[in-house]
Amino acid sequence: MRGPKPPLIDLTVRQRGVLEHLAHRRSAPHHLVTRAQLILRAAAGHNNSHIAVALHLDRGRVQIWRARWLAAATSLTTAEAADPDDIHLQAAIERLLADAPRPGTPPTFSPEQIVQIVALACEPPADSGRPITAWTARELADEAVQRGIVESISARSVGRFLK
Repeated sequence: MRGPKPPLIDLTVRQRGVLEHLAHRRSAPHHLVTRAQLILRAAAGHNNSHIAVALHLDRGRVQIWRARWLAAATSLTTAEAADPDDIHLQAAIERLLADAPRPGTPPTFSPEQIVQIVALACEPPADSGRPITAWTARELADEAVQRGIVESISARSVGRFLK
């Protein structure tokens, strides 16, 4: 039994050129190349199942990217009309085909704090008044809290930073 025909993607000549360039670029990330190929095949009239088989993807993934492209079609056309150069169009297409931010907790420690802890590990412990010859993760964690670099930190976190 055949399902409904997926909506057709209509590409401009410049959009097609940027997608073909991206699909054949050896230095591009694999996920961008695959998604560019997916959009090109969808514009050629292939259905989601054929695209999924050809690109070794799940059919649902093809549906998602087809829908994302269709939803962004007007903004891409606007970006294309605003600049005669393909540089901004290529950047807009790469942003569209990039991964969306994933959920998760924000980092607990800033990069500046991590750098300060690593710099602390490079200092001799005697300079901090510690009666040891080499830093341990626990001693570094205690010293980082004492110096006010962080409010609290575990020895394990310090160990991960120094790994």
